[in-house]
Amino acid sequence: MSQSSANKQLLTVLLAALALIGGVLAAAWLNTPKTVRIDAGTLLQTPRALPSLALTDENGATLDNAWLRDHWTLIFPGFTYCPDVCPTTLALLNQVQQQVDPKAQKLRVLLLSIDPERDTPELLKRYVSYFNPDFKAATTTEPALRNIAQALGVAYVKVPGKTDDSYSMDHSSALILIDPQGRIAGYFTPPLRVDVLSQDLRKLLESL
Repeated sequence: MSQSSANKQLLTVLLAALALIGGVLAAAWLNTPKTVRIDAGTLLQTPRALPSLALTDENGATLDNAWLRDHWTLIFPGFTYCPDVCPTTLALLNQVQQQVDPKAQKLRVLLLSIDPERDTPELLKRYVSYFNPDFKAATTTEPALRNIAQALGVAYVKVPGKTDDSYSMDHSSALILIDPQGRIAGYFTPPLRVDVLSQDLRKLLESL
């Protein structure tokens, strides 16, 4: 693939992500402010329901909507072959987890792999455990993955490499906040800082 084509695909991903998330964030700003105010992102005035989930987690078990209930969840879209954004973000989230809820009782982190072709449960388990043993990871096949990503406001595209298995994935990198009822409650958008994100999450945990 030429550099020009790769740049066009990346631009498409970024524009799609802005279109998916931008409308949601704009609506949130126009509505009455929430009682809890956050600085690293935006809370939705009215949380949005998720479609039915049937993901396969890092243990090979089914992860459905029930797993998202009774605690806050940060969903990060990524993949294990990601060279930079994913490991950087997961390392940051580990610091946040340690500061906010080290036992992962009220706050959990879920890596949603957008690369189901390569990200097997075994690989996902090794990958997320490196950053934090309490982190979860899950994925599913297409077109279910695409439908879930659209519901979450996540955009991604496969970028071919020199060989069939050397491709990469361009994807949006906002964190999706899921409330204890299993609904989309807001988004945290880059650049992310450990101190600011931790402060925001403490406010949310205290609001329960």
